[in-house]
Amino acid sequence: MEKIQREKRSLEDLNVIDDFLMNAAASDREGGEEFCRLILSTLLEREVGKIHINTQKVISAGAPNLRGIRMDVEIIESAGELINVYDIEPCRYHKRGLEKSNRFYQAKIDSRYMESGERDFTKLPNLYIITILPYDPFGENYMMYQIINQCLEVPGLEYKDGLRYIYFNTTGRPAIRELLQYFQNSTETNARSERLQRIHEHVKKVKVLPEVREEFMRLDDIIYYEREEADQNRAVQDILEL
Repeated sequence: MEKIQREKRSLEDLNVIDDFLMNAAASDREGGEEFCRLILSTLLEREVGKIHINTQKVISAGAPNLRGIRMDVEIIESAGELINVYDIEPCRYHKRGLEKSNRFYQAKIDSRYMESGERDFTKLPNLYIITILPYDPFGENYMMYQIINQCLEVPGLEYKDGLRYIYFNTTGRPAIRELLQYFQNSTETNARSERLQRIHEHVKKVKVLPEVREEFMRLDDIIYYEREEADQNRAVQDILEL
């Protein structure tokens, strides 16, 4: 059987769409808040106020046989009494069942904001599940798809559940398109605007932090060998099915 070879990537080769680098930049104590504010302000096309950041937030399952989730970057924006929660999920690969995956994430995230016995559901914050992709997930040639719940019988009826799914890909308005292209190829050449140059400075900084390099080497070895083993197992299964 021919062994399947998978090329390992260096930390320098990573782009912001790689969740490891996204999390490293977002969790940086000195620049993570500005990094996230710049990204969110560009995507939403408005200035974002005071924020709190959680990276690699694990929400465990309610029972051993059930599935939990690991959020990439959670940003909590407080504007007076209004609270907006943004779950930013960069994804390099075509993801099977993308819409239902986001539905599952939304349910797990919402479950954290209601304590046992709480009856006032107005306390739930607004929730935005933001997925950043290197491809058009719905094939309709839009840079952004915003999905909200609505009434089929009365399309104009406002349904105030505070939930919105936003899917971004690399086509569309210049500022957002440039940011998304930078996500895919995070080089100085692609940092064309002042805002992107500031983002790129954060990215360059975290790539040389000793703790980030150490964590990447440990994590990358685990991922590399797990994927290599999975490829070999699939190859064996293909041979058995011939």
